[in-house]
Parts: sequence; structure tokens; C-alpha cells
Amino acid sequence: MAQQSTEAAVRVRPADLAPGAVIAQSLDNQWVTAELTRDMVARGKSLQDVGSARDKEVRAEYFRSLINTRQVVANRVFFYNNAAVSCDLLEGGAARRAHQKLLAQGALVPYLLNERDPAEPPRTGLDYDERGFTAWQETLEGMPAGERVKCVRFSWEDQENREATRSALFNAFAARVQGLTAKDIPLLARQVGVPEPRYGAFAERIGEVVRWSNEHSVRGDLVTRNLLYEQFVTVPGTPVSEGRYDGTKPFAAEIKQLLDLIYSVNLADALGMYPLTPAGSLRRVALQEWRDVRTTAAGTVTDPEQLLVFLQRQAFSTVQDRLALTPSAVDALALEDICSLRQSDAWNAYIRAFDALTADPAAFQERVGRVFDRYVRLNSEIVRLADARGDRRARANRWLPVIEVVVTVGGAVFTAITGDESWSVAGSLGGISAKYGGSVQLVLRNRVEGRREQKFARELAAVRFDSAREWERFHGKVSRLPGYREEGGATAATGSATVQDDIPEY
Repeated sequence: MAQQSTEAAVRVRPADLAPGAVIAQSLDNQWVTAELTRDMVARGKSLQDVGSARDKEVRAEYFRSLINTRQVVANRVFFYNNAAVSCDLLEGGAARRAHQKLLAQGALVPYLLNERDPAEPPRTGLDYDERGFTAWQETLEGMPAGERVKCVRFSWEDQENREATRSALFNAFAARVQGLTAKDIPLLARQVGVPEPRYGAFAERIGEVVRWSNEHSVRGDLVTRNLLYEQFVTVPGTPVSEGRYDGTKPFAAEIKQLLDLIYSVNLADALGMYPLTPAGSLRRVALQEWRDVRTTAAGTVTDPEQLLVFLQRQAFSTVQDRLALTPSAVDALALEDICSLRQSDAWNAYIRAFDALTADPAAFQERVGRVFDRYVRLNSEIVRLADARGDRRARANRWLPVIEVVVTVGGAVFTAITGDESWSVAGSLGGISAKYGGSVQLVLRNRVEGRREQKFARELAAVRFDSAREWERFHGKVSRLPGYREEGGATAATGSATVQDDIPEY
């Protein structure tokens, strides 16, 4: 197989990515919903054993990320190791051409760790899908003249890139793992689904994870997710890529959830982006990053009064029952349909409306209605594409609209939901003093939704309070909203290199 020349790649750094670019956690070839992870551990199933069910979930999240965002960045290995992505490359024809178009348009951007070229063979000794990688090389080699693949690295100067990779990825990953024992462990246990009688045992196991990581860091070894998997998650002697999780290892499923969340968040933070966390996965709030709030990907809300606006009822006056439709299974479409959709007037209007909202989160009341309206129109276009394909799996559901705003501040989560002339706002305080950092997320969905239906879930803004007094002001105002209810505890937070060196695959 001829190797793709670097002339076919556009080399960019993180600052050159599109505003609102995301890391899609579902493209991680280890991603599994929390529910399916527990089932795999209990029944001794591997990723291959649950491949059919898992691939449908991943494919739906993959398509949602391309529908709902302007640009999706993924580790290069996921393009050929993730069957939900590589299936289009292996199929060839129109499916492969659609993938080439998305690469050329910068809708899909490979992240390169050490490689200078997206078609370079993986490093010797790494476990990867050879058929998928060959199809990836062929896809790149077959790009039409004039089309180039946008690839991102921390730096295209090799020594600077190695230093940035160690600092921003490997060292930061280890630091997050080693900081787990500094968290509120009972809160962490609740969020990963550990029953209360087992909190003590869970705390001890987390201590073992942290000690193991510390010992390796002190020796100068890099602490990677694969090494932690081998020690605490996977069956001894099996490749990590096989995804056979060991039920005899205490809390293997819960530790896997935490490691996957840290891995996804870490890469997104390093690239200055938001992670797009799929449904059924542990949410970032579980990491309890009260004082460590990123402010580069969206506006930052610092005023309690301004934050309250996101949860007030008048924000939702735009929602009405509409005689509109939404696709029941977005993954029943083909990648070429997604490619066509991204060229439509409906998609471009939708993206412009969301960009305008994130550019000025303070104008939420005035601009959320336009986002919602463009979202409904976009769904109609998706249904039209599904009808043209004639696939009964993509049949339309009646649109019963729900707008949901999720505000996290420290350990507290506040959720406001409207639809069908109803409205509610609820808070979960997490059992600790909640203050400092968080985010605002907007969700648009069908009230009665299928697991693989099209829906929108995006971060609008970061939140930062600089004192407990500001948190108390905000909490007091939310508590006085009509119909407000509060829970005391937290619910589960589910949601070969050119330069050979000692940096392993991340």
C-alpha cells in the first residue's frame, strides 16, 4: 500500500480548529454505555460479543456529532479501530467517498500524536485492526486531486510536540487519576452507581488505583489508560482492545467509567475543546473540578443573576407542540446522507443559530427560540432524507418537543425542563458544599425518545463563581423559583510515528 504523502494533509494546531469543535467520546474504541459495561462485566462478555448492540449506539452518536457540530476531532486510531467509523471505509463506493468529503471539508479532523502523516503505519507492537487500517490508507490515497485532510497536533516541531504531549496529555492524565482520592468519595461512588454499603470498599479500591499510578510516576514511567486497564479492568493476558472486563477485579466497571471519562476530558481540555459526552456515559461533573474551570471554548458566566436566566420559565416560551417529525433511528441513514445534510440550508441555519447563542450566552432568552426553530427544521430535513432512502428503520416519530437546560455548579446539578405546556426545575446538591466551577448545557429532544433518535446536547457556557457567597446567592434565587424541588443526594452522573521515542500510543 502506497503511503499518503504529507502534501495531502493540512497541518493545524489546536488554535486553528473551528469554534465549537468537539471531541466525540463515543468514537473512542473502548466506549461503552455504563449499563452495557456492567452487563459485560457480569456476563464475561467482550466488545466483540456485544458488537451488534454497541455498534448501533456508537453509529448513532457518531452521526449525531456530525449533525450537531461544525467540527469533530478524533484520535487517528479511532478512524480504523472503531467499526462504527471504519465500516464506511471498508464498504468503499459512496460511503468511502462521503468520508473523504467530510475529511476534506474539515468536518472530521484526525488528531495525530507523534505522526506527521495520517497514513503512517501504527508503531510496532500496537494492537490495531489491520483491515480497517488498510481501508484508511486507501481512503486517504484515493482523495481527489485538490482535496486535503486537515490534521491537528500540538506542534509540528517534533521536540516541542513531544514536550507538549507529555505535559498536556500523559502528565495531565496521571494527575487526574492521582487526584481521585482527594475527591468526595461517597459522592463519587454514588455517581458511578456504587450502592451505599460498598462505599468503603470502593474508597479502598480507588486508593489502590492512585497508589499504583503514583508508584509508576515516581519511577518516571508514563501512566496510560491501557496500563491501568490491564491492572484494574481487563482479564489478565487478554489484549485491552478485546475489551474483556474482569468481574473478579473489584469495581472494574466503575473504574473503567472513570478512566474513560478522564481520558476523554483530558484530550478535549488539552486541545481547548469541549468533550461531547454521549447518553448513558458518566458526565464530567463526577470529576468534581470545582476550581478548575476551562473558559476557552465558550463564554463564562460569573454572575448569579445571569446564571439564573437559564433556568427561568420565560426562557421556554418558544416550545409548542408542533406537527413535525423526527427520525426514530438516525443511524439508519447512510454517511452520504449526513454529508448531504451538512450542505443543506437547514443545517447551516441551525449551526449559525447555535454559534450566535454561544457567542453571547447572556442573550439566551432572545436566542434559544431561534436555535429550537432551526432544530425542528433540521429534523424535517433528516426525515426527508430517510424517506428518500426508503429504510423502514428510519421511519419518523411525531415531534413532542422538550427543551432541557442543565446547570452544574460544583457538586450541584440544576435541571429545568419544559414541554407540552409543563415546566419543572429541580436541584441535586450532591451532599457537599457546591461552589466554584461548572457549565451550562442545552438539550433539545423528543419527549418520548428512542435511544438512537436524533437529539441535540451541547455546552453553552462555562460557569465560575469566585466565592461561596455567590453560590449561596444563586442557590437562594433558584430555590424560590415556582415549583422548584430539591434532592439532597446526587444521582448517577450518567453521562508508527515518524520520530520513534518513548511516548506510547495515547
